[in-house]
Amino acid sequence: MLSVAIWIPALQAVSYNSCRNRHCPKCQAQARQRWLARREQDLLPVPYFHVVFTLPHTLNPLCQRHPRLLYDLLFRATAETMLEVAADPRHLGARIGFLSILHTWGQNLHLHPHLHCVIPAGGFDRAYSLWVHPRYAFFLPVKVLSRVFRGKYLALLQHALRKHRIECPSTLVRALLKDDWVVYAKPAFGEPVRVLRYLGRYTHRVAISNQRLLSFDGHHVRFRWKDYAHGNRQRIMTLTASEFLRRFCQHVLPKAFVRIRHFGYLANARRAALIALARQQLACQPPPSLQLTDSTSAIWRCPRCGANMNIGPNLTAQQLAFRCKPPDSS
Repeated sequence: MLSVAIWIPALQAVSYNSCRNRHCPKCQAQARQRWLARREQDLLPVPYFHVVFTLPHTLNPLCQRHPRLLYDLLFRATAETMLEVAADPRHLGARIGFLSILHTWGQNLHLHPHLHCVIPAGGFDRAYSLWVHPRYAFFLPVKVLSRVFRGKYLALLQHALRKHRIECPSTLVRALLKDDWVVYAKPAFGEPVRVLRYLGRYTHRVAISNQRLLSFDGHHVRFRWKDYAHGNRQRIMTLTASEFLRRFCQHVLPKAFVRIRHFGYLANARRAALIALARQQLACQPPPSLQLTDSTSAIWRCPRCGANMNIGPNLTAQQLAFRCKPPDSS
């Protein structure tokens, strides 16, 4: 394996070559930029809402054994819930579009499956002849979303049980029916450019970023985490290397599993035509193309002065070990 040494006089750093794995926090920056450039063309001049659907932790053992099925059901139940509640004239009475992004982790790396949904405010009427604006600041009532989401997910789960696609205790569904399922709606965004900035934080994230990692002494990993249960306090967690890997590997998705999906009028089949129709009804022009930075330009900044660091030679593992070998102090 080759590595690239990036340095300036008196300071050097190592940038490991891309592993191209979608779960690697280092290898997703360029993919995120390309994805955001494509999505920028889909933005509409309306507020955007952010709704989060969370699976109860009682389902975590099933998620570990059958991640593809359980997460597919999560996407399906969430989409059916959003489309059904939005189409109800008592709430919005419109055909909406939205994108959903799967996250499976919490800040402490425990399993915490949930979907982030980003929804333009409003949608088409039944005949696609008029843009319907939301009546309320919260877009759709979360208590209604929670009840419908719970019912749809459990119906899909029971169907999978009858088809013998999974096995679980017969009491599980009854127990899940007694609990309130968490659906959280955040305040609307401002202008559409803020949506892109916000989406960049969610689309290609993995369980933990390099910036949160503090140290590894060969046996223990230390990292920062935010304790949401106690006022979002910043804390430091220390885990053994094996426990850290165990927690991280819970969030490696099945091969070819699609973790970003589009629904409603933003689904791929008719997205371009319906977005053009929405702009016509909203009397707006498509946004200018987003200018991407050159992928070959320097993206490393000196931590001391902030200037670009120069790219040095490609090194083999042996060369890298030799160059980084600490001086003999004996």
